[in-house]
Amino acid sequence: MSPKAPLPPRRALDLSPRLILLLSLVCFVLVAIPIVTHPLPPLSDYVNHLARMKVIATPKDSDLARFYFLEWSVLPNLMMDMVVPLLDRFADIYVAGEMYTLMCFALIIFGTMYLHRALFGSWSAIPLVAFPLLYNNIFLIGVMNYIFGIGLCLCGLASWVMLRDKPWPWRYAVSCLFVLALFFCHLFATGVYGVGILSYELMRLFDRKGGALKGRLVAFVTAGFPFALTVPLLLMSPTWGLKGENYWEPRGKIDGLEFVINVYYDFVAFALTAVIVLAAAWAVRHRLLRTHTFLFFLLVIAGAVYLALPRTVFATYMADQRMPVAIAFMVIASIQIDLRHRLAQRGFAVMLVLLVAVRVTEVQMVWNNLTQWTVAFHDSIAKIKRGSKVLVAYADPWGGSAATDLGLVHAACLAIIERSSLVTTAFTVPGKQILRVHKPYTDWVDTEDGTPPSVEQLLVTEEDGTPGGPRYWDYWPQHFDYVYLLFTEPGDPNPDPDRLELVYAGDRFQLYKVIPPAPLH
Repeated sequence: MSPKAPLPPRRALDLSPRLILLLSLVCFVLVAIPIVTHPLPPLSDYVNHLARMKVIATPKDSDLARFYFLEWSVLPNLMMDMVVPLLDRFADIYVAGEMYTLMCFALIIFGTMYLHRALFGSWSAIPLVAFPLLYNNIFLIGVMNYIFGIGLCLCGLASWVMLRDKPWPWRYAVSCLFVLALFFCHLFATGVYGVGILSYELMRLFDRKGGALKGRLVAFVTAGFPFALTVPLLLMSPTWGLKGENYWEPRGKIDGLEFVINVYYDFVAFALTAVIVLAAAWAVRHRLLRTHTFLFFLLVIAGAVYLALPRTVFATYMADQRMPVAIAFMVIASIQIDLRHRLAQRGFAVMLVLLVAVRVTEVQMVWNNLTQWTVAFHDSIAKIKRGSKVLVAYADPWGGSAATDLGLVHAACLAIIERSSLVTTAFTVPGKQILRVHKPYTDWVDTEDGTPPSVEQLLVTEEDGTPGGPRYWDYWPQHFDYVYLLFTEPGDPNPDPDRLELVYAGDRFQLYKVIPPAPLH
């Protein structure tokens, strides 16, 4: 009897490495389109951070040096400050900012894939579902150090998982390095890394196959040792001086979850969510989807921490609402779908590209529309004399809350980049940034991350101080050369013709030249 022919090799559970790489490149090119085509993306804090990069990169600018200086210290908010000025040596500041943003995207995607590889033991195309989530509401805020930290956090957690059963010195040494790097990215990114480690170690603690209980308890407790490095760093940091500025707010917890998937249009977020849920339901029905045990512990721990987190920590707003976005990438990494069947492979590839294309189209369309004010703002900046002092005020005290208005919030900081000017809203808060303002200008700028004055407040303080205490805009005609009035409506009149001369009017802003008061005789 002739021997049986050998069975053909079983098809892999996933796409081939070559196809995974190809699909990754296609998706990355798609998500890069809005960044590459918009050198100044309409993100809230982005241009303010970019202005600081300009100051760091051009120490010989005499006008900037007259207003600003750098006070380097141990701050949990320095990654962009260390990377972008280096990139500026090879490109202008706008291109350097684009490169940094794309680095953040690439790091997050790689970190998600790496964590999946660590959990399941093989590379997969499933983590590429993270691509549509790169554009989210937290990204629109422009918290670029934290965005970089998300990617680093994913890589750190993946490295911990990969080294978990290796000799312990390697695991702790690598974790210490990640804790240090994450600290200088953002304190909240360090916290998210801690949530991931705690969740994974709890899973190992409850795994009876992991050895004796005593050994599991020792491993669980010592997993937190690398985080002890943050204690001396924080104590020597000026950020510690903000330790009392915390408050908890119950409203907005649901919003934080929506920030993961929602960007500009609710119907786009709903459509993307519906497609993903239906695809997952189909995979469950056909027994193609499974999750890692880590996911259960992650959801429990992250959920508890999220509910307990204050809205503001160390004077940094949206502390709790930043967390779900980072956790979402960990969740994606914890899911595995059997793509052995050719139909599943093709369906997944088509669905992924369509999801990314829809999200990119949404962002590109909105940013193209917002380019109108970007171009107009650049035109207005050209009207400002180099080395001037610029005051920012709001025509609408509630302006900047809409996603489409976020790009205007700190747009006046373009005057720092283009005209080497002093701008009142530049981030110069001690304990949060390294940028400082020389005397006497330090009394004329916002050093508390407050809201710019309204038109009414400007009119009241034109010749008098603010009742109840001094404000940086008091006696503003004596101190400033220009006033940017933001969130105006077309045709809004000059609020103070005796002190302001209209220089440029855009759809949502007006630039005025200050008419200085007559000298006293």
